[in-house]
Amino acid sequence: MKYHNLALLFISTMAFSQMSVADTMSKPVTEVKNMEKQVQQQSQEQDIREIYLAGGCFWGIEAYMERIYGVKDATSGYANGKTEQTNYRLIGSTDHAETVHVTYDANKVSLDKLLQYYFQVIDPTSVNKQGNDRGRQYRTGIYYQNEQDKQIILNVIQTQQAKYKDKIQVEVEPLKHYVLAEEYHQDYLKKNPNGYCHIDLEQANHIIIDPKDYPKPSDAELKAKLTPLQYSVTQGKNTERSFSNEYWDNFEAGIYVDITTGEPLFSSADKFESGCGWPSFTKPIDKDVVTYADDRSFNMLRTEVISRSGKAHLGHVFDDGPKDKGGLRYCINSAAIKFIPLNKMEEEHYGYLIKLVNGK
Repeated sequence: MKYHNLALLFISTMAFSQMSVADTMSKPVTEVKNMEKQVQQQSQEQDIREIYLAGGCFWGIEAYMERIYGVKDATSGYANGKTEQTNYRLIGSTDHAETVHVTYDANKVSLDKLLQYYFQVIDPTSVNKQGNDRGRQYRTGIYYQNEQDKQIILNVIQTQQAKYKDKIQVEVEPLKHYVLAEEYHQDYLKKNPNGYCHIDLEQANHIIIDPKDYPKPSDAELKAKLTPLQYSVTQGKNTERSFSNEYWDNFEAGIYVDITTGEPLFSSADKFESGCGWPSFTKPIDKDVVTYADDRSFNMLRTEVISRSGKAHLGHVFDDGPKDKGGLRYCINSAAIKFIPLNKMEEEHYGYLIKLVNGK
């Protein structure tokens, strides 16, 4: 990708602002107002920001970043060397790092989450090497322009450090300069699908659902927010009646989220008719969004399903589900979840999960 939506928005805004009086007078007032409103909405809907990521060979990092929801553009280049200018043949002597300039919409993906994707595909404890590549130009680094980004970066590194015995070696520095790499390096893996890549690009399909985005409300807030039935089920571990609840027979495309926090839990792609009278799913939308506990109530031993962030009682999981889909049946109370239809997911800030629902 070589063009930013930000640049396009700037051009469209300038074009609108430079319309002559004759142009505006020749159009109906409502049409002119609608054009102005459209430009304003485009500006409000996007929060374009930038970060520079060094993670070994830039071919793979560029292609990987372009697959992440919310990323508008990614280019390959050279950053933070000893000189203002360099090229591919000189970076060994100018000490630049192969770096990807990432432009993203912060309304769709936060810097925190973008860096979590970055850490999925690098070895942060390696020094001057990634994959089969060796040399200072293949060092890892995060280079920022906004001072406010620094603390976010350091917080992410602190969290990631808990996963490793060795110290994380990722450089964190203000961006000194960035030199766009030669044209043949741009979108290299699109031009050369069988070209070398040191990372697994499919990792971009591993959707990150961050519990920090879905904090649990206080008990007082839950009582004010939930219906008596929803509160009784999620906080009191009660069960609603079968065949007379909201979603047992709903098979519209979309996702089901925790009624208490909004954290995504299940996809319509994994819902099936079990005959039990409650919504049934073969698996959660991600294995980490639920936890489990033994339930010994009613002189039975069952496995309770609990939402990760909200700690809400959802239902139970049984081993009598479809064998070709893992054999599990997540039997979930409708009162514990909220359905977000596919055509509403973007505006409800679940656009990053659309491909899990429609497979695209």
